[in-house]
Amino acid sequence: MDFILDPWPWFVTGPLIALVMLLLIFFGKTFGMSSNLRTFCSIGGAGKYSDFFRFDWKAQRWNLTVVLGAIIGGFLATSVLSNSAAIDLNPETVTDLQELGFENAGKSLLPPEIYAWEYALSLKGLAILIIAGFLVGFGTRYAGGCTSGHAITGLSNLQLPSLIAVIGFFIGGLIMTHFLLPLIF
Repeated sequence: MDFILDPWPWFVTGPLIALVMLLLIFFGKTFGMSSNLRTFCSIGGAGKYSDFFRFDWKAQRWNLTVVLGAIIGGFLATSVLSNSAAIDLNPETVTDLQELGFENAGKSLLPPEIYAWEYALSLKGLAILIIAGFLVGFGTRYAGGCTSGHAITGLSNLQLPSLIAVIGFFIGGLIMTHFLLPLIF
């Protein structure tokens, strides 16, 4: 039972992702979460106001099941299939995070210093959520997709724009981690 409750190692999850990608390529489909946002907007009638949302969203119904599966899977993983063991982080990472004010570093997957309601509803928390949401939305549209679409589907299809986008994601992550995160917290 521990195999189901503990995080799965890379040598299990990696081949599972590869198998899913092979099946998607075989059936001529592409994977990406941000494309579902366009589909949801199209379903809601945004095509009346913008040509970008004017497309046959019914052809993307299969990808909406990915969103549903992610929601259901995430709920089951955190509420049913999760043990509450501490996260195995590098001790230096835990120390660095604690110096930034994350007292629960390594104890939970979602630090309450960011995700607890009392923090999220504070002025600082709301500002971070709004600015981060805007930057993620803008970046996703500007890059022509999200991290899952570029890093999983794009790289699997050997697309140069996806490689460039993934390199940009990593550079942005490094800048955020080493320069902006210490300023924010």
